[in-house]
Amino acid sequence: MTDKPKIAVDIWSDVMCPWCAIGYTQFAKSVSEVAGEIDVAIRWMPFELNPDAPVEGKDQARHLAEVYSRTPEEIAAMRSQMQETAERAGFPMAYTGEGDAPPQMIWNTFEAHKLLRWALADQGTEAQTRLEVALFKAHFQQRRNVSDREVLLDIAAAEGFDRAKAAAALDDEALGIATRYEEERGRQAGINSVPSFVVNGKYLILGAREQADFSKMLRQVAGLVQAA
Repeated sequence: MTDKPKIAVDIWSDVMCPWCAIGYTQFAKSVSEVAGEIDVAIRWMPFELNPDAPVEGKDQARHLAEVYSRTPEEIAAMRSQMQETAERAGFPMAYTGEGDAPPQMIWNTFEAHKLLRWALADQGTEAQTRLEVALFKAHFQQRRNVSDREVLLDIAAAEGFDRAKAAAALDDEALGIATRYEEERGRQAGINSVPSFVVNGKYLILGAREQADFSKMLRQVAGLVQAA
């Protein structure tokens, strides 16, 4: 019996990026679709959309208005369209927490990226993906402050990671340096927008595609890969 081709996919992404959440949701469906044909291993790589975000965060609507030079009405329409797209993809972004919905915010995500890099080293690719999805949900559905240390540790613990080890990782200066190195490596490789899916280190898929598009691309690459 011939082994299935093995494909490694590095996803350059940010927790703050709605298209990353949407794109991964579609990509995950395609991975499930081709599971009988191809083994796909996923790693999450760091990319900060807002590296200069202040510690206290920034109102998302104000940030978008500044970036895109749009009126409040135009920003509201943009956000509504995004939510409709996310709903269709299977990642609803409606608030699911208790009480009144807090404002949608932009946070600094460097600590979240450090935690994701540690998760990969500590428990492997599937656990890292589980944590990434939990961070997406925390930001978009629960509107939690994913720049806050205790919030990050709560999320990690809820996903089965050792809280004390996760805390030590956030304190690890070497891990911070390694995360900065990976960010720079991405920039040097031409990663300037997210999501960016780098397949087997050489095939680049940009943006949030439809499930059928991802499945087609994975099968095309698999046809070029000799079965292990």
